[in-house]
Amino acid sequence: MSERKVKLYKLCHAYCDERIVAAQKAIESLQISANEETKSSAGDKYETGRSMMQLEMEKYSMQLEETIKLKQTISQIETVVQTDTVQTGCLVTTNQGNFYISISAGLLKLGDESFYAISPASPIGAKLLGLKVKDSFTFNNRSYTVQRIE
Repeated sequence: MSERKVKLYKLCHAYCDERIVAAQKAIESLQISANEETKSSAGDKYETGRSMMQLEMEKYSMQLEETIKLKQTISQIETVVQTDTVQTGCLVTTNQGNFYISISAGLLKLGDESFYAISPASPIGAKLLGLKVKDSFTFNNRSYTVQRIE
């Protein structure tokens, strides 16, 4: 089992946790604001404000729901995957960068190394799936060669 892979797995969990907390805080703040809002003589302005708060609440609720699904997805990934082909849970080193096939969490740093946590459903993730060491593919006019699979 790769120590780097375990650390990336934990970083993905932390990414989800941070997003969940941020969305919950935003929802809570909006709820407090909505409860404190009093109807003024300018009724239309009050209704517009309430509508805007409701839209924001829905947006954060959707973000929360999506992040909970991401956390469930990362929880199902095995960190002990040993394979010669790229699949979910693999750490892939290419000539153009390092990729952790898991969830779309963006750029993750481990010391001096950079890794892109990507979903297997993402365009580059889909191209990587099933490849072996020394296999190549082109993405956005750049040639990628798989150098290592952990």
